[in-house]
Amino acid sequence: MPRLPQTEKKAVLDSNAKEIGSRIALLRKQKGITQKELAEKIGVTRTMVTDYECGRVRMYDEILARLAVVLDCSTDMILGLKSISKNDAAPQLKFTRRIRELEQLPEIKQKAILKTLDDLIRANQ
Repeated sequence: MPRLPQTEKKAVLDSNAKEIGSRIALLRKQKGITQKELAEKIGVTRTMVTDYECGRVRMYDEILARLAVVLDCSTDMILGLKSISKNDAAPQLKFTRRIRELEQLPEIKQKAILKTLDDLIRANQ
């Protein structure tokens, strides 16, 4: 079987790592978690998560398994063997963060904010 020259092998691996990284980023965002939160949950630094998502480093099988558990998906989805269902109902990360902060407010303030949001939504329909 012919062997690819070293430069061609590297290009194929780099492209695949970037695709895996973009799937990790998509799944993370669908879950509404930050890189820092993901890093803490899988036991690596935030910088490592960034490197995984950018395709700069290849991950070990143990990290792949941890990612699948935290992101609540199969390793096949991360590797691109199964398609990722794009959940349009998943809130953007900036909204998810604010919702978490709002949940910490007293109930009376939560109701006031919800009423204001309802009024704004109705005014723009």
